[in-house]
Amino acid sequence: MTKQNRIIFHLDMNSFYASVEQAHDPSLKGKAIAVAGNPKERRGILVTCSYEARAKGIYTTMSVWEAKRKCPELILLPPNFERYRAASKAMFDILRSYTRLVEPVSIDEGYMDVSDVDMDGDAVAFAKSIQQRIVRELDLPCSIGIAPNKFLAKTASNMKKPMGITVLRKREVPQKLWPLPVIEMHGVGESTSNKLESLGIKTIGQIANANPDLLKSKLGKSGTRLHNRSHGIDNRAVDPESIFETKSVGNSTTLPYDETNIDELRKVLRKLSSKVASRLDSKNLAGRSITIHIRDANWKNKTRSKTVINRLFKEEDISQLSIQLFESSWEDEPIRLLGVTVNNVFDKGESMEQLSIFNFEEHAKEEPILRLVEQLQDKFGKTIIKRGMKIKKNPSLESKTSFSKDFLDDHDNRK
Repeated sequence: MTKQNRIIFHLDMNSFYASVEQAHDPSLKGKAIAVAGNPKERRGILVTCSYEARAKGIYTTMSVWEAKRKCPELILLPPNFERYRAASKAMFDILRSYTRLVEPVSIDEGYMDVSDVDMDGDAVAFAKSIQQRIVRELDLPCSIGIAPNKFLAKTASNMKKPMGITVLRKREVPQKLWPLPVIEMHGVGESTSNKLESLGIKTIGQIANANPDLLKSKLGKSGTRLHNRSHGIDNRAVDPESIFETKSVGNSTTLPYDETNIDELRKVLRKLSSKVASRLDSKNLAGRSITIHIRDANWKNKTRSKTVINRLFKEEDISQLSIQLFESSWEDEPIRLLGVTVNNVFDKGESMEQLSIFNFEEHAKEEPILRLVEQLQDKFGKTIIKRGMKIKKNPSLESKTSFSKDFLDDHDNRK
């Protein structure tokens, strides 16, 4: 890679939670260990496992009882989230010592744009020095993908684990990516894979050679995006601020046992809707669509979505829509997991509700207030006052309901 090209690293910590535990307690090194939820409940599944455990057929999301049956010597550990959060912060601090262009993606992975870093023209040696420093200072392994864009860097980091360093050039895409099944393409999940297969598309190469208009008509914007990336095209910048952009707010739960009672399932959906509404309120957000996630007893997943006209943030509205979506798709099969997500979120103060025959009277009462707001804006400027705005220093950091988002607090350098 020459200097005029972008040089993007994707750094992915290897078996992060398990590796942190082994670094904390060296006696666990070389042993089959796994971090799991409560093993006494059905929801007890493996959050992650060491490579020694993987060599024995253990994998993430395997149930605790199945893992112990397959590997009796497996050492099970409860999650220690503060320990993982501290390790994550230390890892990202190391990355930022090289460049400010670091974009955390999750607690254990992120991008670096090192295009302007002086590395004497040897990106691989530079990546190796970062990798070795993380091992030396934190005793944690990682893999690094090197490429001219984020998609290829992410793909490259998955090619060699643990402790791999892989370069993936755009010209190598036909040889290295096109033969792979579509499900192995970053950004393609089970649902998209099934849609592509219904079009006769089973490999990444077939995506690349498909009619772009067909993909767009069947998959929308994601179809265009997949077509571009199948050719190694990805113009996204490494953006340190992107972690603070909330695009959806959701909550899910694994049921203690397979449930077939509709009343109980409605209760679960109401509880999930309440949590989602609370999180939306803490961030002063509303959404334009809702999605429910369903997993049955056979681990078959499906989602159902609905777009609404007005802002979606009230608990009763979220609950009503989620139950409607569920009942319209449920075929009496036992349910293992349910989830509710409000998508396409935005600040409630940035959008006005659509007027209808049902809410016109309510809005008519606000007319004098709206006229006063307009007068103030005309006199002092549009930013002097806004309808329904809550002033928060950083709305995306307000919620404390999900550990997966708590680590973002450690990356807020704008205080």
